[in-house]
Amino acid sequence: MDQLTVVISEQEQAEIRLEFARLKQDHADFDAAIEAMIATACDPLRIQRMKKKKLALKDRLQELEDRIIPDIIA
Repeated sequence: MDQLTVVISEQEQAEIRLEFARLKQDHADFDAAIEAMIATACDPLRIQRMKKKKLALKDRLQELEDRIIPDIIA
């Protein structure tokens, strides 16, 4: 069975790249916020919630990256 190849337009690719860049910045911001919370001995539950949100962002970044860069089977 042939592998389904999904082709996205340049417009869609540009939108995905823009969202990727925004989420990448959000991810870095969460990282900095978490580090600051740890340094100031913030409530561990709040830190855990922030880490969970950061992980969700990472998952979304991976999804977007997978849409931009197709799998190449060698």
